[in-house]
Amino acid sequence: MTPVHFSFSSAFILGLMGLGFHRNHLLSALLCLEGMMLSLFIALALWALQFESTSFSAGPMLLLAFSACEASTGLALLVATARTHGTDRLQNLNLLQC
Repeated sequence: MTPVHFSFSSAFILGLMGLGFHRNHLLSALLCLEGMMLSLFIALALWALQFESTSFSAGPMLLLAFSACEASTGLALLVATARTHGTDRLQNLNLLQC
């Protein structure tokens, strides 16, 4: 495994561990998701560059578009949660309480 592949896979694993272990605030969960998506984008872009084929070049752009949609949806949920509950702590959110 090359150092480049190791750094991107370790960045993804660190984002996944941060998402799994530090689930206090919605903002920290969103930042961990964005870090995971960024490492996936860079790894997929480097993979497409290694093969030097134009058929693989649409994958990273599609992932980047979905990542932007995920980020905007997450920020909209963060603002809505902060307005209704007064905080973004995940312990205060209860789906059964409507």
